[in-house]
Order: sequence, then structure tokens, then C-alpha cells
Amino acid sequence: MSAGAGPLRRAAPAEEEILWHDLECGAYSADLGLWERHAASTRGEILDLGCGTGRVALHLARRGHRVSGIDFNPILVAELHRRAADADLTVEARTADVRDFDLERQFELVLAPMQLLQLLRDGDQRRGCLACVARHLLPGGRLAAAILAPGGGVEAGEEAPPIPDLREEAGWVYSSLPVAVSLDGERILIRRLRQTVSPSGALSEHENEVWLADLAAGALEAEAAAIGLAPAGRQAIGPTEDHVGSTVVVMERRSG
Repeated sequence: MSAGAGPLRRAAPAEEEILWHDLECGAYSADLGLWERHAASTRGEILDLGCGTGRVALHLARRGHRVSGIDFNPILVAELHRRAADADLTVEARTADVRDFDLERQFELVLAPMQLLQLLRDGDQRRGCLACVARHLLPGGRLAAAILAPGGGVEAGEEAPPIPDLREEAGWVYSSLPVAVSLDGERILIRRLRQTVSPSGALSEHENEVWLADLAAGALEAEAAAIGLAPAGRQAIGPTEDHVGSTVVVMERRSG
């Protein structure tokens, strides 16, 4: 939105939460083709874990798939519903915790994009999520989960390339600059510097940190196998100028 399109006011806190989410996550598209291929082999309903504002869910709904989503953030869930209504799409999204949810129905395909499982603190939390997924999968249904390569694709202490994500909203400029990706034991720390510049040029900034579990595909498959999800292949999502590559681990609910 240009400065002349509306009042020169800073976004409200809820609006900024949506803006930062979209700025740092919403533009990513390298994985969408892979989710499309999984959806194309699915006749039933699809569940999008950590759906956010609908980057994946709305993309699949536009292609005729029946999609539901869950996210712990009610602000993002409400925004997904608004965008779905604006686009005349039907996507049911609920505010729920991926570690413990009950939607009272089962799905043929569950997606966990953008390292969602690595946002969970430890193996106990991942197993809680995987157990919920298993209960929500039809026999023969699949879970497809994206994870970073071990170490996040970087060496300890290596800094991420300084390529900021930028957006202008009503005369305000928002920037999210990757500062560093580093290893700390069994976790990966992603640090970003968030900056906001007012129409008059005043700058405010703060640092945002995200911790990811350093998780190998084999370890995830072993955790899933313990609760009845059998390994069903791995697929690669290549790196882009702004994002490292990832591996999609596919797991299938055993019949019976």
C-alpha cells in the first residue's frame, strides 16, 4: 500500500503481528509445488498444521482442495478466515495447539510446513504432536513434514546473508533483516532485526529470536514409528536466495 492510499498511521499491534508474520513467512513459495503434488493424490480433506494467515491452506483451497488448519495464534487464524472470505474460499481454521488437539474427524493428508515440528521444544512435545496427527489420520493417510537439514545448513557461528525482507504499509516501512543463524547444542537459533521507519523517518527496532530443534530426518522417522507412523519417503525442497533448503519427511499411518 502506498503512502497516498490511506492515513499515515502505524499499524495497530494485531495488524503488526500479521504484518511481521507475512513479511517473514508469507512470501515463501519454494515448497508450494510439493504440497500441490501431495494434495493432487488426495481425495479427502487436508489439515494444515501451523496454518498462520493461510499461505499453504489458501493456496491449496484455490486449487479446489478441501483444507482445514490449526494455529495457536488467534489473530492469524482470524486473518486467514478474513482472507478466505474475501477470496470466496472455504477454509476452516481453529485456534489450537499442535501438541494437543482434537478436531473430531480424520484427514487423508496432514501437512507440517516450514519446520513447524522443529519449533516444538523437545522430543516429548514432538511425540505429543505426532500422536495427535496419528489419531487424526485415516488408515493409510500421510503426514508430510518439512525440516531443515541438521545444523540448519550452516556451520556453528556462521552468519546468514544480510538480505532484508521489506514492506511498506500506509507510509510506514517495515524491514526484517536476518542477523545470524547459529548452533547451540541441540538447537538452531535464528536471529532477525526488525526495523520500523515512520513516514517522517523515525526508526525503531528490536531483535526477534526463533529457536528450532536440530532434528535429523532419521530421528523424526524413529519418533513417528514409535506411535504408528511408518516412513514413506523423503523429498527435497531446494534453497532459494533468501531461504535454505529443507527435507520433507513423509510418514504414513499403518492400517489396523
